[in-house]
Parts: sequence; structure tokens; C-alpha cells
Amino acid sequence: MIKMKLESYACPFTFKNSDEAIARFPFPFKSNEYMYYVDVKPYIKGPIGSPYEHLIDVDEHYISEVYERRRILEQDRSRYGALSHMETAQWDALEYIMINLSRDYPGYFSLETCGPEWIWRNNLLNISNKFKFGDCATLTMGPLEYITRQCQGDFFILDQRDNNLYLDAGMITFAADFSAQFDFGMSFHEIHGPVPLAHEMGVYDRVLSVLLNLRIEEPLQRLNWTLTIFPMLDTSTEQYHQWGINRSFVTCDNAGEIVFLRVELQTFTRLPRSNSLMLTTRTYLLSLNDLASNHEWLSNFYSIMRSLNDKISEYKGFAKYRNDIIVWSERRLNQ
Repeated sequence: MIKMKLESYACPFTFKNSDEAIARFPFPFKSNEYMYYVDVKPYIKGPIGSPYEHLIDVDEHYISEVYERRRILEQDRSRYGALSHMETAQWDALEYIMINLSRDYPGYFSLETCGPEWIWRNNLLNISNKFKFGDCATLTMGPLEYITRQCQGDFFILDQRDNNLYLDAGMITFAADFSAQFDFGMSFHEIHGPVPLAHEMGVYDRVLSVLLNLRIEEPLQRLNWTLTIFPMLDTSTEQYHQWGINRSFVTCDNAGEIVFLRVELQTFTRLPRSNSLMLTTRTYLLSLNDLASNHEWLSNFYSIMRSLNDKISEYKGFAKYRNDIIVWSERRLNQ
């Protein structure tokens, strides 16, 4: 059984990783250098207890993240959206999530089906609902919103048409320096327009080609990363006035406490009825102090901070305090 925690991702911050959460953190670097490349790989079931064991990962922060999503949606409904032609894709996503959660975490979730009559139970949130699959009137809200309010991470539903992918539905409350409201309806290349270097290298052309040919039951995964100040999940463009100033607080003395490595475990899945693509981005946060508990990680991180292309650190938003991180890391390595 997972020992659930109740903590805050907003000031005053109480988020903290247990030793188990630190050990299972999906550290994203495999070498001492980093550059964009086509890094999507077939999903392979990982070791027991790892973030890769199941396609939808549930961990000790589940309750806290669900409550944080609820708080954000109460303030800003634009973080959820679905165009009218995406109803079938919404039911696709609901089915996929319910089946995976109930199969992989039977102590927490259960699903009973008898034809179109379904009964869903979420024991962690004390939810029990009977509904008719495919009939939106039998749920209290749209299928995608209903189920993603009970999940960790963000969900992007991409409609495939005209040899492209379009963000036409999603639950995106934990955006990392972008606006979900602005991106809704955009094509794959439009969404990734601001990313430096990768377009010139042809990375997104090749990734799009891979995704357009993704088959049912052959999911892909990749890791994305950035840095954030304080354990904030919502660093969206809409909230920049709340978190942008935090970058000026970093020094070479406090970096270990307030700077967090933010990693997204991204999973791409083909939905069978609609042929849409679902991207799930599960966010993990790790303070630099906790990262430094693993000497190999710290050495690797330090090398990457030193060698990273300036355009990438500027795009990812930590150019201003990058040198403070390097100095802090060097001190820790020499202790």
C-alpha cells in the first residue's frame, strides 16, 4: 500500500519527498551533456515500484495533486477544454484511464461493466458512480474532465487529421511555462514553435512522423525536464505574475533548498475509437538538496549545467540563476 501524504504546492509550501520517492525519481540524464534529439521510445514495463511499472503512475503525492488540480480549476476553468468533435476521444480516454487504474491499483480503484452500464469506484477520494458509457448526461461533467480530476499529471488529447496533430482537448493544470488556453486548437508544430534549436535540427518533424504512425497498444514514452523555484506544479503563463519573480530569489547559498528539478514522464497512447493521440505528462519534483543525496546524479547534473547550450537555459527559464546552481553544485561535490 502507498502511504499517501497531504501537502501544499502553493505558499506556504509543505511538499516533501519521502526517501522512497527520492529513490524512484525518474532522473532524466544519461550522460554529461544534453541536447535535443528524437528521444521517444517504446514503453517497457519497469521494475516494481518504479514510475515505469505502470502506464499511469500513482504515488504518495496523489491526494495532494488531485486537491491542487481542484484548487486551480476553481480559480481558472480555462485549464480544461474540449472541442465538440472530441466527445468520442473523451470516452476513449476515460475508458483507458479507468481500465489501467483499476487493473494496476485494485486496492484503490475498481471498475464494473455490464454492457454500457459501468460502475466506477475511487476509494482514495470516496467516489462511487454508476453511468452509461457513451452517454454524457449520466455523468456530472464531461468524460475527460470527470476522470482527469481523479488523476495526477496533465492530459493532452490530440486529434489526428490532415497529416498533423491538433490539441483539441485536454486537462492541463500543471503547465510548465506555457498557456493551455493559448495552445488549445494549435497544431503540433505551432505548439512547439518557441523551442530553440530543435526545429533547425529537424527534431519535431521526425517526432511528428513517429507519432502519426503510432499504433494502438504500442505506447511510447520520453522524459522532459526543466528547473523551477519552490515546489510549484502550476507554473503556467497565466500565473507568471505569481512565480516569475521567484527566479530572482536564487543564490548559490539557497539553491539546494528552493530550486527543484522538474521532470515530466510523457506517455503517448493511440486511442482506439477516435484514433486520437493521448499524451499524459506526469510531473515529478526533486529539490537540489534531495538530488545531491545521490552523488552520481549530482555529478551528472553539474556537468550538464556547465555544458548546456545558452539558448536552452534561456528557453527553460533558468539562465538568470544558472551560475548560482553551478557554484552550489560544485560546493556540494567537494564536500
